Amino acid sequence: MNARRRSQLRNALRAQGGQWRDLVAEHGTPLLVLDPHRVAVQYSLLTEHLRGFRLHYAVKALPHPAVLTVLAACGSSFDVATAAEVDLVAALGVPMSRCIYTHPVKKPADISYAYGRGIRTFVVDNQIEAQKFVGRESDIRILVRLAFPNPSAKSDLSTKFGAELGEAELLVKHVATAGVRFEGFSFHVGSQGCALEPFRRAIGSTLELSKHVERTLGLTASTIDIGGGFPVSYRADARPIGAIADVVDEALGSDRRKHTLLAEPGRFIVADCMSLLTSVVGSAMRAGRQWHYLDDGVYGSYSNVMAEDVHPPILALSELEDDGRSAVMEPMTLAGPTCDSADVVARDYPMPTLGVGDVVVSPMMGAYTSVTSSRFNGIPPTPIVVAARCH
Repeated sequence: MNARRRSQLRNALRAQGGQWRDLVAEHGTPLLVLDPHRVAVQYSLLTEHLRGFRLHYAVKALPHPAVLTVLAACGSSFDVATAAEVDLVAALGVPMSRCIYTHPVKKPADISYAYGRGIRTFVVDNQIEAQKFVGRESDIRILVRLAFPNPSAKSDLSTKFGAELGEAELLVKHVATAGVRFEGFSFHVGSQGCALEPFRRAIGSTLELSKHVERTLGLTASTIDIGGGFPVSYRADARPIGAIADVVDEALGSDRRKHTLLAEPGRFIVADCMSLLTSVVGSAMRAGRQWHYLDDGVYGSYSNVMAEDVHPPILALSELEDDGRSAVMEPMTLAGPTCDSADVVARDYPMPTLGVGDVVVSPMMGAYTSVTSSRFNGIPPTPIVVAARCH
């Protein structure tokens, strides 16, 4: 993390330093602090830029009840991928017509359960999945998911899901012959990408495919779902959402009026709504390098480091309690609490002098952190406390 980004974070978080110190005194560490207000802010920001899109929050990113409740109140729709996620949204009293079931590969029982709950829109990406809808109710709507490889993304989802463009027309035929309604196409350009071109390319190719299917099969792709993949700034600045929205608008052009437009944001909505407070529990010099061992790690809240190659920023809590400029930064290794040598959060990472008991802070910990953590070594999940951000 460069000095400019560190200074930016210090300034943004300084007002919360005292509150976080109080929460540590009350709850101990590790501790995840969730600010639901940030969820509403990010949702509003995305609706402002993605004009004309219906947003389906990807529940898997952070399914905490406080997050889902705020989004439901904001009018958000939801992207669910399992029966458990269906139940979470249904428990809020949200009409299931505001949900789409986006997992391309499902058990027949999953389809039946979601349909019974009231969901009507599903996603498929291959012939076998289309056949699972044979004999089902005719009010089911199907989006065909397309694959657009994006090696520059941290997670290129097209390596696992999505139909190749050359296979899509045949797949649409299978959907139609299954007796359900072909609704349109969906895609995902990958998570935490650094380029704008994947959005332009995917939208352009999807529009061309939609026109081709209408010409050759007489079927209208009334819906285009551009998925998620809107990046956020961790240790470095990501592409601003305004720049992405401009590319989306340009790529859609006048064709936007012909389609219902959907998006499935997850990370963008919740990444900055949660911060991690973790303590130094031990220190050692190893091969001439300073190591500090924390009470949370890559098998816990920092699971995104291992699972996604996403590296959240890390600051000492003490940096927020003075001007931060007086601290001398030295490279050090920050390791997690398990007995696995792979449990290393950051190597050669600049930090001020730390001692046992000192607290470090990682903002931007809302997305794919607690949800992908494990109970390895019998370490319990990091508690989440809902606390409003200080202003």
